[in-house]
Amino acid sequence: MANEEDDPIIQEIDVFLARSLLEKLYLFQYPIRPASMTYDDVTHLSVKIKPKQQKVELEMAIDTLNPNYCRSKGEQIALNVDGTCTDETSTYSSKLMDKQTFCSSQAASNVSRYAAAVYKKGELHLTPLHGILQLRPSFTYLDKADAKHREREAANEGGDSSQDEAEDDVKQITVRFSRPETEQARQRRVQSYEFLQKRQAEEHWVHLHYYGLKDSRSEHERQYLFSQGHGLAENTELIKSPSEYLMMLMPPSVEEENDKPVAPSNVLSMAQLRTLPLADQIKILMKNVKVMPFANLMSLLGSGTDSTAVLRCIQQVAMLVQGNWVVKSDVLYPKDTSSPHSGVPAEVLCRGRDFVMWKFTQDRWVVRKEVAAVTKLCPEDVKDFLEHMSVARINKGWEFMLPYDEDFVKKHPDIVQRQHMLWMGIQAKLEKVYNLLKEHLTPKKQEAQSAHPLLVSGEQRVNMAKAKAKQNYGQLEKEFQKQKAEIKSNNTSAKMDVSNIRIKEEPVSDEEPMDTSAYEGMNNGIVNGLHGEEDPTDSLNGHLPGGCIDRVAQELKAFVSSTFKKQFVLTLSELKRLFNLHLASLPPGHTLFSGISDKMLQDMVLDTGCKQILVPFPPQTAASPDELKVYALWEAGDTYDQHRQVLLEIFSKNYRVRRNVIQNQLSQECGEDLNKQEVDRVLK
Repeated sequence: MANEEDDPIIQEIDVFLARSLLEKLYLFQYPIRPASMTYDDVTHLSVKIKPKQQKVELEMAIDTLNPNYCRSKGEQIALNVDGTCTDETSTYSSKLMDKQTFCSSQAASNVSRYAAAVYKKGELHLTPLHGILQLRPSFTYLDKADAKHREREAANEGGDSSQDEAEDDVKQITVRFSRPETEQARQRRVQSYEFLQKRQAEEHWVHLHYYGLKDSRSEHERQYLFSQGHGLAENTELIKSPSEYLMMLMPPSVEEENDKPVAPSNVLSMAQLRTLPLADQIKILMKNVKVMPFANLMSLLGSGTDSTAVLRCIQQVAMLVQGNWVVKSDVLYPKDTSSPHSGVPAEVLCRGRDFVMWKFTQDRWVVRKEVAAVTKLCPEDVKDFLEHMSVARINKGWEFMLPYDEDFVKKHPDIVQRQHMLWMGIQAKLEKVYNLLKEHLTPKKQEAQSAHPLLVSGEQRVNMAKAKAKQNYGQLEKEFQKQKAEIKSNNTSAKMDVSNIRIKEEPVSDEEPMDTSAYEGMNNGIVNGLHGEEDPTDSLNGHLPGGCIDRVAQELKAFVSSTFKKQFVLTLSELKRLFNLHLASLPPGHTLFSGISDKMLQDMVLDTGCKQILVPFPPQTAASPDELKVYALWEAGDTYDQHRQVLLEIFSKNYRVRRNVIQNQLSQECGEDLNKQEVDRVLK
């Protein structure tokens, strides 16, 4: 109340809405004018507009007699643009830059909130704006000057040529026949940037007549900014009752309903879901549930839904596995997406998930270690696949989450037969991609499935592993001595430490297909192919064969060299990520799939001429240990090797350095002054 008393109402002003120029009024925003140009009495030589694009282009005369105008510069620009000869096509007929062209651009996409106001005799008249255009100088005359320069150079080169003119007339012509354009190609062409630019260029300019500020026609048009009817009865938009005004400020919830998404994303509303087409309902349900019996799907779709139509739609988004419907991989992983865990593209993820689905068509149990060994995907991706359609059972593996649906199989044998043919085709593709062995294609016996898992204590497992190790010790020792002799005879660079040779202890039981502890332990040093053990000669099977070490080293060295030539500085985390992507692009059975440890990868980085940069990161940093290990290519063989080494030495002392300090240090160490572009190149 005190504030209201201190700020009393001085005057009340009536507001009128003028509608005469409702869809014709534009606001032009000019740039900061030069000293030789005044907008008060400026002469507009020409004005033209493209109505559809709301694009305006106008030419303004420049006062060449103004003392701030540089005459020599204006003559030079006119000479560069038009040359020495003047004709009708000349831009500057007076041999002097005496005009400036301005082109418009949209300043705001939504101008409904803006209006032009005129205050007169205690009344405020508002006219809504139809558009706001910003006018900026156009420098097309510079393009014309460049074209003239190129023409002169071409003419000079043509005059110096001694070739016969008759030979110039003979040109080879290539005739090509274009194939018929498909509808999809036509839509892409219509939506392309080049097509839109061509459409905009095809619109003709409409030339307008400009009237000055003091012209009688301008004064007449300016009267339309005032409301034509001063009677309040004609301005019904501004005469509202309190309830109507409140309704305008807070409209009903009709707009809110229109703003809701068409399809639910995370939380499904069944009432809203049933308003969608049947195919969209089934796709959304399967994408969220992932595995569902046909009877449950029919109950969710509501009574009265045609089962034949549902069967026709479900086959487009799901596959039949053990009588139940499992959503297709390409629905969960659309094209041009990637894994959130490893960055593997969607095509590779779909292939790996299809392998898991196909395994469940053969058996109710799947072993995660076997899936990871075949698909070569990281453990997180494999775990996602299995969690979509199965549950983990201790000491046995992953079991399909739903029981076999015999009722659906008996009622729809034609659907089952069609799905079986589809799975045969998928199996053929998987055999080619993964080079599946016979043991992968043959399902396990049903007796083994129904048998209870064999429970073995930890002490029994250790004793069995030791007994097996003693039995195989002699054979392993012979193989190691043979490999050692081959390495010495060939004088290879691969060195094996006898003291580090370990015999991997494996459980004897055939009834235990999954060792989750051993596999989960690999997460400390394996990400989609990088083995986590410290010995570089160890692999998933215990050790690498002697003849394979050289091939693995050569392949790994080629990858590291090509990577650091593209990116001079990498952290260990980023290098491992790039290596995982490289593994995903390799064909099955490649030598790099034998297992590459972190230590082997780091040693190879140092062997290829790179150095580890000990950057003093702050102690409170949240980066992982792999992100704190920075490697850089020390010598790339280019002219910037010395500058790069100085820069790396600077960052080995401080993790954050100012640019001017870097430039001064480079100048002192290299004995030359580097310009901004050279410093930017070294920093990049």
